[in-house]
Amino acid sequence: MNEQRRQILQMLAEGKITADEAERLIDALEREQPESPRGATPRPKSRPKYLRVVMSWADGSGGDEPGRVNVRVPLQLLRAGVRLTSLIPPQALTRINAELNKSGVPVDLAELKPQHLEELIDQLDEVTVDVDDPDAKVQVFCE
Repeated sequence: MNEQRRQILQMLAEGKITADEAERLIDALEREQPESPRGATPRPKSRPKYLRVVMSWADGSGGDEPGRVNVRVPLQLLRAGVRLTSLIPPQALTRINAELNKSGVPVDLAELKPQHLEELIDQLDEVTVDVDDPDAKVQVFCE
């Protein structure tokens, strides 16, 4: 374990930082690691923990502060939700799918499988969100 990581864990143990802050610091340390030398086996990509959606925009009302939305959803929550769909009785599943369709969400929960969610998460690195406002910025990514 490197010295910086040990210091972060020490600060966490002493209550100087929260677990969330420690996690962000450790993630930042991992991003700063230099690339491995040629010939070394690449480290497998770490499994993302969060789906993050960040949106910022200039306030059109003449105010000085821009607007900002920052949503961080634990992917474990999504994974658990997908597993829970297998516990829904077939009669209820039919009604849920019908209501989702009526609301404009054409999803068949019976077809939702954990491996599909993992494939979706893997593809989020390539997600692009277009916003029709030059003053707005949207980012969707896994971390």
